[in-house]
Amino acid sequence: MKNNPIEIQFASFSLGESLFAVDIMRIREIIEPQNGTPLPWKSRFLEEMINLRGVVVPVMNMRKRFGMPPSADGTDEKLLLVTLPNGLMALRVDEVHEIVSVPSDGIKPPPGNGEEPGSECLLGVFLSNGKLYMILDIDNLLSHVEFHILHDAGNNPGDDFLCGGV
Repeated sequence: MKNNPIEIQFASFSLGESLFAVDIMRIREIIEPQNGTPLPWKSRFLEEMINLRGVVVPVMNMRKRFGMPPSADGTDEKLLLVTLPNGLMALRVDEVHEIVSVPSDGIKPPPGNGEEPGSECLLGVFLSNGKLYMILDIDNLLSHVEFHILHDAGNNPGDDFLCGGV
């Protein structure tokens, strides 16, 4: 009896010409960009905080995360709300595409030597309909320092930062 590989579903999005994928089980919702509040500290990738139905959510600019220049117009930008172990984070992306199903044995290691900007947050790559998708490791998008700053901010009394229910 032959074992069939498990199918994994990913939501796909683009940053410029590059295609990315996120496990759909980690996505809470997709929303339009909102006016936010700048962060009270300097961060390389986190831009602002938004209030989403009473929950304060940090917003990460994925172009900055991967060392890409800003988009020309930003008209189709979306926020992908993803779940982290202790709350939510919004990922600013150029455009959200379809759901892609991939057999688990179709996922390959990420290319490169691991020194490219953002390579530490790639789980792997896969081909679908002749297109190459890079799979994001949501849990590695933040550095340990950034993660602890957000986590500590969420543990202050009266501060709901990154502690919204998931």
